[in-house]
Amino acid sequence: MGIGVVILILAIASVANDNNNNRSGNNNNRPSNRAANVNANTNTRSDLTTFTDDFSTQSWGTGPSQFGNIWYQDEAYHMHATKGGYIVMYAPDKPEYKTENATVRVGLRSIDGSPPDTGYGLVVHGEKKDGKLEDYSFLIYNGDNPKYKIVAHKAGAESRLVDWTPSSAIRTGTSPNQIEVRIRDKKLDFYINGQFVTTITDVEEYLRGRAGLYTSDAGEVAFDDLEISK
Repeated sequence: MGIGVVILILAIASVANDNNNNRSGNNNNRPSNRAANVNANTNTRSDLTTFTDDFSTQSWGTGPSQFGNIWYQDEAYHMHATKGGYIVMYAPDKPEYKTENATVRVGLRSIDGSPPDTGYGLVVHGEKKDGKLEDYSFLIYNGDNPKYKIVAHKAGAESRLVDWTPSSAIRTGTSPNQIEVRIRDKKLDFYINGQFVTTITDVEEYLRGRAGLYTSDAGEVAFDDLEISK
């Protein structure tokens, strides 16, 4: 198990650094059901400055590995892992992607209506320490009986902070969803399509780091309109 985790982290690092192997789709045909702006959220502070990455410019890591594939297509960021595995991709190491005291949201959808069994979603406070993942990940499953969970990575190992919890706020099939994390000091509040679902405390005191994306298993998913407000 320990060897497998190390190999996975190395594979993720390899993909993240492989920015010369980008694959792009036809950006002239934006899909009408793209994973963006699915909810008008009015419960945010008016004094925040918002940075948006709509994935029209290729700046994140892309490329295949033995654990899956990541690519740009139709101005969205597509990912799929392999059965039983997962991939975590952190944003470029730039100030605008930092999540300290930020509100972070992203649109996401299953391409064929068969979402990853073990979830996909949004990462905050992502950072590699000694080459190992450290972050919090907010994941959904939007198949039959939709649900969400929250996991943490510490020293490259994944643990559940909130176990799978049913949620009627999650849209199923290929319908897009929007998930959001509001971070104030050590408090993290989690929202799905504008509805509050749970809160946790940053007991690991990660506090900072950057945004990222997570997927697992073989189902193809797409992310769009990552917004970070501070």
